[in-house]
Amino acid sequence: MTVNQVGENAWVPGVQHDTFVPDQLLSGPLQVVSDTVTILTATTATYKRGTVLGVVTASGKYTLSVATATDGSQIPKAILADDADASVADVLAGVYLMAEINQNRITFDPSWTLATLKTALRPFGIFLRDSVQAPAS
Repeated sequence: MTVNQVGENAWVPGVQHDTFVPDQLLSGPLQVVSDTVTILTATTATYKRGTVLGVVTASGKYTLSVATATDGSQIPKAILADDADASVADVLAGVYLMAEINQNRITFDPSWTLATLKTALRPFGIFLRDSVQAPAS
């Protein structure tokens, strides 16, 4: 009997194993509406998924929403869907424009409180809520 050994043959299918670990940012059955937007360059603009963003009126670009800003970004309008690094140049990134979002998984500027942010995001179809949990038995 002959045994064929197959080494690093590019024609042999490979197997890869990935594990999906949900971060529970999305927290409800509301239809999600997303879009791709431009994130404005800033020296400290490395944003994590779940960051609350506003739009700078003059440029139409998104940045961290700060309640005390006066450039339009003081109105929170979107939640960042993926990590984005705009520390060197403007970048395109996905955002949620309408969704139920887990309030325990968002990142926001300290100028906001969770209560004021909930109210400010509601007119834009973004609802912050606690995650749904199964009742204890």
